[in-house]
Amino acid sequence: MRFAYSLIYWVVWPFFNLVHPCRAIGREHIPEGPVILCPNHTKLSDPLFVAFALTHRYKPMIMAKAELMEIPVLGWLLKKAGVFAVERGKSDIGAIKLALKHLKAGEKLLLFPEGTRSNDGQMGQGKTGVALLSVRTQTPILPIYIPAEKKWFGRTPVVFGEPYLPQVAGSKGTAEEYETIVNDLMARIAALEEQTK
Repeated sequence: MRFAYSLIYWVVWPFFNLVHPCRAIGREHIPEGPVILCPNHTKLSDPLFVAFALTHRYKPMIMAKAELMEIPVLGWLLKKAGVFAVERGKSDIGAIKLALKHLKAGEKLLLFPEGTRSNDGQMGQGKTGVALLSVRTQTPILPIYIPAEKKWFGRTPVVFGEPYLPQVAGSKGTAEEYETIVNDLMARIAALEEQTK
């Protein structure tokens, strides 16, 4: 049940909910069992918006950039809370294996398919790692949309789309199929913006 996740959740939530409350839309789409949670990424606070929109009922494992894990105390706390590092810009086999392990164990995994934050608020190009994880473990993907603009003291919508399981011709998928899957995912995330209006 990851005590550290619960501790961080309940310590941060009251303050965050005061200054940046979120409004979950489509929370009923969150399935029981393993799922890959895939939001767009424009602000450092995005993981918190997703975590609080999920509510404390769900405690996802979180894939985050390695630099965060190197910060004294914070890195230790994050690791205890279920956050694990991925080296961006290279094939981090260790992170992929760990993600596969968590999904096969029935965990929910939160990762940002763009791999980094968008500085201009526009949707970036998705990375194919999420497609590989989904295909290899037969785990559904759940697209999530968070607006780039988060107003202080105003509710920010977090939209959960419908989970879906990508299909490939073989058992493992090809690089071309992974590219098609991630492009489709980014389109699904972008389409959720309509529900915020």
